[in-house]
Amino acid sequence: MRLPAAAALLALATVLVPAADAQVPGGIVDDDPAIREYVLENASGARVRFLNYGATMTGIEVPDRAGRRANVVLSYRRESDYRRGNEGNWFGSIVGRYAGRIADARFPLDGRTIQLTANSGPNALHGGGGQGPDRAIWSVRPFSDEQGVGAVLRHVSPAGTQGFPGTLTITVVYRLGDDNAVTTSISATTDAPTVVNLTNHAYFNLGGTGARTVMDHRLSIAADRVIVTREGGIPTGVLAPVAGTPLDFRDPHAIGERIEAADGLAKPRAGYDHGWVLQGGVTATPRPVALLSDAASGRTLTVETTEPSLQFYTAEHFDGKTAGSAGPLVKRAGAALETQHFPDSPNKPSFPSTTLRPGEAFRSTTIWRFGVEAGPERP
Repeated sequence: MRLPAAAALLALATVLVPAADAQVPGGIVDDDPAIREYVLENASGARVRFLNYGATMTGIEVPDRAGRRANVVLSYRRESDYRRGNEGNWFGSIVGRYAGRIADARFPLDGRTIQLTANSGPNALHGGGGQGPDRAIWSVRPFSDEQGVGAVLRHVSPAGTQGFPGTLTITVVYRLGDDNAVTTSISATTDAPTVVNLTNHAYFNLGGTGARTVMDHRLSIAADRVIVTREGGIPTGVLAPVAGTPLDFRDPHAIGERIEAADGLAKPRAGYDHGWVLQGGVTATPRPVALLSDAASGRTLTVETTEPSLQFYTAEHFDGKTAGSAGPLVKRAGAALETQHFPDSPNKPSFPSTTLRPGEAFRSTTIWRFGVEAGPERP
């Protein structure tokens, strides 16, 4: 007999015990008693797992066409790996305070130059070095309503964190619906002018984490233009048409079909790590912007968002030395689909603004809708 939604959530919200070999079934091994893993389960048995550390999603378990559930986001096995090794990977974490790159780790704001902590050469990546939201312990309040089960997570980022001005209060709502839709709603307020760009940095492999690379996954992106970048992934300010380039995903095709030619226009090396300019810009409600599918498993992922850009990255830096929850992670083992504002917007007045002032609220919603498509199973 299945528990009601609220009871199921409370039964599965798990405090991991501080023993090296203790493991919650299907979850991660715990090393730190302050870090907890929570599990949301819907009426069909799909699950979302997350930590209070970094608001980090450690698993999304959804069925294939045969009804077999598997985790479709890259993850570690131990919580200590998230504490010690996740900068540079950011598996499933809320990254910021500024997702993406800021040139030379500085930007102007109200006549001042704000200096950040560089962590990607001279630039700041995902907020720069230091104690960002991906390294914080968040408060967690589970809930259940007619739309599914979920949790409200909250973190207060002190003024000066990573160099950013203003005390930033961040609220994240994770929700799992009975239709296997996973919603991330992010809001933030500040007590002083600052800039904000927050997103979840999950990597997807619809075949199941560790199954194979994502080169045979098919992808479409509702974008006519891409953000042109120079060395270091810093935008030049030019938004170029994708037509006639390897970056044209307006019609679905395999990720691996053109990946070796995806250089020149937006960065000086092969592989995908680009920002697509989504049709519709910033919207009040989420709209479909991308579709990822895996013919072998039948799993599909539709991405809906209110954000103006999608950063698509194919995990080029994995080299088999990173130990994931299902084994070593090789190059292109997952695809990050980061819904966010443009990189380096604080230095580009022509880009959509990321400035947040007292009395205003930053709001961003992204929905991952998981489904299955018919077709023959393949090994």
